[in-house]
Amino acid sequence: MIALTDRIVPKTYDLRGFPGFSHRQLSEHYTLYVGYVNKLNEIHELLKDVDYSKANQTYSDLRSLKIGENFALNGIKLHEAYFENLSPGQQISGRIEQTINATFGSYENFHTQFSACGLAARGWVLLSLNLDWGNVVINCLDAHDVGYYVNTYPLLVMDVYEHAYMIDYGIKRADYISAFMQNIAWEVVNRRLEQVLSMLKR
Repeated sequence: MIALTDRIVPKTYDLRGFPGFSHRQLSEHYTLYVGYVNKLNEIHELLKDVDYSKANQTYSDLRSLKIGENFALNGIKLHEAYFENLSPGQQISGRIEQTINATFGSYENFHTQFSACGLAARGWVLLSLNLDWGNVVINCLDAHDVGYYVNTYPLLVMDVYEHAYMIDYGIKRADYISAFMQNIAWEVVNRRLEQVLSMLKR
């Protein structure tokens, strides 16, 4: 368990060997992730001394810091999920394939809808498990903290901010999305699904 006094350390990833992604693109993207980690640590330091008696919804130091904390933390967790669900050459299989087929009718339908949402969203596209209904849903986020469905758990995360593809693809987002869809670590997605289903059974 991490306390407010603990400094968060960036995770590390092997960012080589992904077809359609240059090492420079992924390295620059990773640097942005490290920036969110550093900023969250800074916010946590400031929160130690914030004056809670001056809290105000129009403006207060507490309001600014807590909103910034939410944005930075979501930026960290989304980027970690993104890097972790990248892997070349894996085919969809297992429980996630069954769940996707049950929800969308086929993997091809899912692929079409997820890719289209990648063109529609401004920040992120998530395939998430709906904890109430047991199906999977695709949701579009316009920012780290805008667009979440309540009571869902992200299984597959795709970054569609320009920083995720501009070096390799310029403004050709559709080409980036196509490359991403060929580099999904379905083992990781399956593990996330099994973990959350296991927690629900407890």
